[in-house]
Amino acid sequence: MRKLGDFVILIVALLIVWQGLHAVAGDTTLTSPAATFVKLGELMRTDQFWGNVAETGQAFAMALVISLIGGVGLGTLLGLNRTSGVVSEPILIALYSLPKVTLYPLVLLCFGLGISAKVAFGAMHGLIPVALFTMKAIMQLKPVYLRTAQALRLTPSQVATTIALPAVLPEVMAGARLGFSLSLLGVLIGEMFASKRGLGFMINSAMGLGDIATIMAVAVFLSIFAVAANALLLLIDRAIPR
Repeated sequence: MRKLGDFVILIVALLIVWQGLHAVAGDTTLTSPAATFVKLGELMRTDQFWGNVAETGQAFAMALVISLIGGVGLGTLLGLNRTSGVVSEPILIALYSLPKVTLYPLVLLCFGLGISAKVAFGAMHGLIPVALFTMKAIMQLKPVYLRTAQALRLTPSQVATTIALPAVLPEVMAGARLGFSLSLLGVLIGEMFASKRGLGFMINSAMGLGDIATIMAVAVFLSIFAVAANALLLLIDRAIPR
């Protein structure tokens, strides 16, 4: 109950700050909370809005699956071989530090203007952080675990599924939470640059028209979704035995 109370206080404080900024900036820069939620209600009563939500949701779901499966798989493969992990870590960090917007023309060239480009761009954002979290966690395993696996003559796949991943599941969940947020961000950015459907496209179109109410309404919708999903992932993470 205390955490719920803290959360309610935080929401009320954010709304007060939001209203204060609106009073200073005006409607042309920032709509009020009341006007934003009214606009969101209007959007949610249209088929076009839910069509864009479905487009973004489909691309995001595919990007997230690729990020989690690919990231955990790559991180496990590199983490079980300490030499490979040590060598690949700075390479992965350097790759992730590249401004991915500069790579979007290459993504479009490879995948075209369809949903595939958005999925690829979302996966580019989420895969490497998940891989790094998984790899670092496995590399920090107690050596006795791997020695026991060698004594039992387990195959690499058995070591990964029965020893390594169960032992680092909390760290993998932390990486999954980060991958979730970054994959969603990547998909939205992809939709803003080259797409004719999706919530990112809605935001970009509203920016071109100076429609601040739509921008704020879509941003609030995405924020509610992200907070709810992150809270669910956090509950799952806390339920995992340490």
